[in-house]
Amino acid sequence: MDELNNLEQMFLAGVIGVAIISLIYAYWLWKATIRESKGDSKMQKVWNAIKIGAEGYLQKQLKTITFVLLSLTIVLFLSVYVVPPSAEAFARYGNNATLVIALGRTIAFIVGATFSTLVGQLGMRVAIQGNIRVTAKAVKGDYNGALTVAYRAGTFTGMLTDGLGLLGGTVIFIIFGKAAPDALLGFGFGGTLVALFMRIGGGIYTKAADVGADLVGKVEKNLPEDDPRNAGVVADLVGDNVGDCAGMAADIFESYEVTIVSSLILGLVLLHLTGDTFWIIYPLVVRAIGVFSSIIGTLAVPFWEKFPIRIFRARDAEEAMFRSYELSGIITVLAAFAFAIFYAGEWKLALLNAVGIGLAVVFNPLTSYFTSHKYKPVKEIVESTKSGPATTILSGLSVGMESSVWSVFVVSISIAISYLIYYTMPPVYMLYGVAMIGIGMLSLTGNNVAMDAFGPIADNANGIGEMSHVGKKAWKIMADLDAVGNTTKAITKQLAIASAVIAATALFFSFVTDVGIVQTRLGLTPLTDIRISTLDTVIGFLIGGSLPFLFSSYSIKAVAHAATKIVEEVRIQFKRPGVMEGTVLPEYNKVVAITTTAAQKDLISLVALSVTLPLIVGLVFKVEALGAFLAGVILVGQLMAVFMAVSGGALDNAKKFIEDGNLGGKGSDAHKASVEGDTFGDPLKDTAGPALNPMIKVVNLVSLMAAPVIVQYQGTTGSWIFAFVLIAIFIWAVSQSKKQSPSLS
Repeated sequence: MDELNNLEQMFLAGVIGVAIISLIYAYWLWKATIRESKGDSKMQKVWNAIKIGAEGYLQKQLKTITFVLLSLTIVLFLSVYVVPPSAEAFARYGNNATLVIALGRTIAFIVGATFSTLVGQLGMRVAIQGNIRVTAKAVKGDYNGALTVAYRAGTFTGMLTDGLGLLGGTVIFIIFGKAAPDALLGFGFGGTLVALFMRIGGGIYTKAADVGADLVGKVEKNLPEDDPRNAGVVADLVGDNVGDCAGMAADIFESYEVTIVSSLILGLVLLHLTGDTFWIIYPLVVRAIGVFSSIIGTLAVPFWEKFPIRIFRARDAEEAMFRSYELSGIITVLAAFAFAIFYAGEWKLALLNAVGIGLAVVFNPLTSYFTSHKYKPVKEIVESTKSGPATTILSGLSVGMESSVWSVFVVSISIAISYLIYYTMPPVYMLYGVAMIGIGMLSLTGNNVAMDAFGPIADNANGIGEMSHVGKKAWKIMADLDAVGNTTKAITKQLAIASAVIAATALFFSFVTDVGIVQTRLGLTPLTDIRISTLDTVIGFLIGGSLPFLFSSYSIKAVAHAATKIVEEVRIQFKRPGVMEGTVLPEYNKVVAITTTAAQKDLISLVALSVTLPLIVGLVFKVEALGAFLAGVILVGQLMAVFMAVSGGALDNAKKFIEDGNLGGKGSDAHKASVEGDTFGDPLKDTAGPALNPMIKVVNLVSLMAAPVIVQYQGTTGSWIFAFVLIAIFIWAVSQSKKQSPSLS
């Protein structure tokens, strides 16, 4: 890049080097995982069924979304010819700017989509390779070995996310220089779109299988979790991988991408204002520092339980992971301060990164308070199970509602800190500060994704053990790891929601900035803020606030449709002679096939809702209303996502507490009420809530890319024709999602 001096070019080369080291480390983790034993033939038979089901689902999903990706590739290429690229692009490429940016944005879109797919697909495949090896270690009575294998397999996904996210964003910046935002939008959109597909599809699959298996197995037949007589149990275990591993990895990967995109867009504005290049170099280097810190932290996990200094010694697997997270955080903060002070001379940047890391850390105790059986909220839910399922569900909902308020307060305080730090400076400094909070929050992505992927690996290992009838000693090891996995999953779900909101907020500010630049170029009055007092913006805000409800409604309905079909199939299988007695195995593959097909049915229509509605609002009510629409989506989206995730998590842990022998244990009336509460909460915490994260970011990225078109062509005949076409697509998407499922027999 011509604009950078030799030192800054060395920094970028170092960033590329760290990204490559991250990928090499991921490769080592994969090799270390598959070197371990896969156990006996009985375990491998169960494992093969899970492996085939998960891989079959991902192949089918890839076929489903390929057509959409190809169509959007063409649209993105042509979009540059509708609205010319930025002034920076023309300054860099002259008369060839339009063609170069069209190709650049299109290729970046393909790369972003490919990287997001790789993170989800490869991450899930390594997780599946890990789960049986965890069971094999547990059978040998090797607790530390089982923990190490599970965490290594999960860390693979985290380091792949780090490496590909950092590599993609940095290479695009090096190639395009000041014109990088024109191409980076394509990179972010590609990753975000694939994440939305993976989150929705994986969420529908995992909860349809879980609900279907539980309703018949636990409620009707009074069978324990993962009983091999239940035909839905393999589909349930497959769902843990496609939802909690592939879906979450793609979700965090897109937040990782999006925060880089928004920080570079705002950084380039500050470069024009100040002439300093550190605004665009700094976020990339901090991300590289975070990757390096994550490598150190994740390598340290197995050593904390034997640490020579007692005060730092971990008592269990959960504490070991959090010790490593704290170690990575401390290294990142110290290195960021050193870099900010000695290179940029701007210590405030590192302080904002520290706020982001602190925000991630704060969500650990906040989530734990509302979802752990150790604290009052879950204890109240447990107590309410004595009165039946209705009071159980009501208690769970009230816990989720309260938690969403405190989560918004925490995020709001973080954003307010950016305002306080830069309150004497122009507004763009404050907006950039929010992006730096996002950079800091996701700097430890390797640790975050490792902890999340640990959950489904431990859960699957436990399921394989149950179905292959391992001994009590092995079961105790796997049950302990599964309990830790449930906690880490709950925490990373909250973290994913918070990071999505910070990323979307940074994109929202980028939207306002970008619209102002386009309007100035066209000789119009630039947009500097969103005036909520005008009728158009009120309408936009209201419609934006309604989208998360509509999206969640259809996500949950999709789970109900799929679960209905699974319940019917599992009931049919139980009627087969020998299945209930345990002498004949059910046909697991039938339920897997039904779930795979059902999970794809509503994918396209749900994505269509997310893409068309912001465009309709922008074309019909103009660009300021679109800004208000985004504000409504971000606000209501975060409240709903936290509410649903925590409600479901609290109901789940209340059930587990009773299953541990409290209030009569398994089979008691309290347990039956808790199972129904958990079944109600499952689609909230694992489907609708998590799917809102990528939806919020898709809406913001679509709006950011469409804003120049809307500004230039709003009110023209062509824009109205296009708006009516989009309305027709929106109506089709609604009608598809409202199709009735066959009734239960």
